[in-house]
Amino acid sequence: MPIEIALAQTDEEILACHEAMSFLRPHIAREEFVERVRRQAELGYRLAGARDESGVVRCAAGYRVLLQLHCGGVLYVDDLSTTEGERSKGFGNAMLDWLVEQARAEGLDELHLDSGVQRFDAHRFYFRKRMHISSYHFRLSL
Repeated sequence: MPIEIALAQTDEEILACHEAMSFLRPHIAREEFVERVRRQAELGYRLAGARDESGVVRCAAGYRVLLQLHCGGVLYVDDLSTTEGERSKGFGNAMLDWLVEQARAEGLDELHLDSGVQRFDAHRFYFRKRMHISSYHFRLSL
């Protein structure tokens, strides 16, 4: 099964990523998705979609490039989500490999992502991809 991964740049391409992203970000309505992605893009956010042979986006990833004192250049993955019925079919694997290649192509030092503590299946996937837990992420709602 060929998987095609590309940046979502047009409104139509961004909207095509909504269904895949909604499994991770169900609070973002379809009607507001493009506008939110466009606003984040002004701050460096990029959205990519992995399409199956029929052209449907089955996995989406949002990411940005950061420069951090403690580790240098980072491709930070804000969002990585696969449609529920398509998990374990290679879409997430292909997307994470693609993100690593994007980071290497930009000369970055590391790839980072946060994952909710309840997402055990995702954690197993990240461990299989040779990722490790390097820190705690603390949060304060304001």
